[in-house]
Amino acid sequence: MKTWIKVMAVGIAVVAVSAFGMNHAAYAEEGVTSLRGQTALDEEPGAADITKQDTGKRFTRNYRQQPPLIPHKIEKYQIDLKANQCLGCHDWPQNVEANAPKISETHYVSPTGVRLNKVSGSRWFCNQCHVPQAETNALVPNTFTSSIDLK
Repeated sequence: MKTWIKVMAVGIAVVAVSAFGMNHAAYAEEGVTSLRGQTALDEEPGAADITKQDTGKRFTRNYRQQPPLIPHKIEKYQIDLKANQCLGCHDWPQNVEANAPKISETHYVSPTGVRLNKVSGSRWFCNQCHVPQAETNALVPNTFTSSIDLK
């Protein structure tokens, strides 16, 4: 009985893999394209030069409670379970010496509402909400209007 189940599982896996291979080949032949067309990511003329994204100014927020954008490069920052290099400048009291904005007090509250002396684990990964700012062209057209413009 167990041998029969193993043989059936292997047979199903072979059929699934071969079906995927045929579909994948068909898509490649049809020339399925993305929204950006046939242009490769590294060839796009309007792509942001992330080595020069430090604009020296802060962008305005476009809606209430929008997380602030990061005005400097972060691609080499370590943010994992053991370390968060953002805290070296933005956590209190280091933010005074670094002349950096202090992390919001909401980041020191646990999901259950308990006030903490350190950044809450649910707020540890800064780049879940905060992204580096860059002046780039939109990849796709949109009709977004900032709530600031609606005053």
